[in-house]
Amino acid sequence: MFDRDRWQEILNAVKKNKLRSALTAFGVFWAIFMLVVMMGSGNGLKNGITAGVKDFATNSGFMWAETTTKAHQGFKRGRNWNINNRDIEAIKDQVTELDVISPRLNGWNLRSGENIVRGKRSGAFNVMGDYPAYRKIDPCTMVWGRYINDEDIKLKRKVCILGENVYEVMFDKEEDPVGQYIRVNGVYFMVVGVFRSNNPNINIGSNKKETVYMPFTAMQQTYNYGDQVHFFGLTAKKGVKVKAVIDKIRPILQKNHKLAPDDEEAIGKVDIENEIKTMFYTFLGIDILIWVVGLGTLIAGAIGVSNIMLIIVKERTKEIGIQRAIGAPPRIIVGQILSESVFLTTIAGFIGLAVGTFVLHMVDMAVDASRLTASPDEESFFLNPEIGLPIALAALGTLILVGFIAGLIPAIKAIRIKPIEALRHE
Repeated sequence: MFDRDRWQEILNAVKKNKLRSALTAFGVFWAIFMLVVMMGSGNGLKNGITAGVKDFATNSGFMWAETTTKAHQGFKRGRNWNINNRDIEAIKDQVTELDVISPRLNGWNLRSGENIVRGKRSGAFNVMGDYPAYRKIDPCTMVWGRYINDEDIKLKRKVCILGENVYEVMFDKEEDPVGQYIRVNGVYFMVVGVFRSNNPNINIGSNKKETVYMPFTAMQQTYNYGDQVHFFGLTAKKGVKVKAVIDKIRPILQKNHKLAPDDEEAIGKVDIENEIKTMFYTFLGIDILIWVVGLGTLIAGAIGVSNIMLIIVKERTKEIGIQRAIGAPPRIIVGQILSESVFLTTIAGFIGLAVGTFVLHMVDMAVDASRLTASPDEESFFLNPEIGLPIALAALGTLILVGFIAGLIPAIKAIRIKPIEALRHE
């Protein structure tokens, strides 16, 4: 493999047929280039989406009331019903697999016109009521002040925390909002914090940046929601499937509100654990598709290399015959053909790998630049398009294998040539 004369002969053959060698190499170059770019793009999409949900509790779910679709115990289909405080307490008592449950109120009816006012400033924003436990499901970072706490819930304090966009509209830049008051639908609430979501790509109930959050109990009482719970978040204990917890909660709600046991539409639910698993399989499917397309293109390039090597073998028939006649063993002939094939594919593939990596790097720089100039409301779903070292090594290994296979058939054909016939070949 490291014979100087052999490599000199390979280089001379490449130089002698520059156009043919270039066109043959281009097929391999394009295949590995496309494989690298597609893999990097797939990773960029995966990184962008996962970065936006990285801290969200994967063992979580949400449940809410929907209109019934079946008649039951004297009630007609199409009945509206509401989850209430008693349901939450019953679920806590009866579902031992439950780790966290956090009731929520969504003030759809509170968002009418400029519903948030501070002095001469005003804006239309979402209003939601929460428990401190919700932060265990959807963690956030406090930019100013603190989060809602248990004392706020117990004393029904008229306090609130603001999403980033609400803060930007209601306060000057870098102004400390803690202790200041805003008017929410005519009622004054003291601001105790401003938060930034750790999971900007997940918005349950409302856009978190444009929402005012207040203690659940204070919102129930202040805006006359009675004992309503619009929906609730939950997490399962370690080792327990979220689906198992949801399946245990359903009969409790069905019994308390006389819902038909087979009315699947009466209770809305989202299983985040299952959604994340689905997302994982989606990315896996994308990766497999990329490899299938990339390897298919690479095989097409290898076929081109193999065909060219067959032509080369035919052109060198007389030369091979002379080598065999003077005693050259088959392994020398095979090694010569395989070396040229592997050399051609490896060089072309390495260039394709380098160019593909460079393109991904330029795209990464462009994405970073666009993020700096983008609006704060814009979330990026494409980050760090790159391929790791294992992928690069796998690509190079595949190239060498492809080069070996591409040269194997011509090499076998070469050693089958009888010296006497080769010498007569014109």
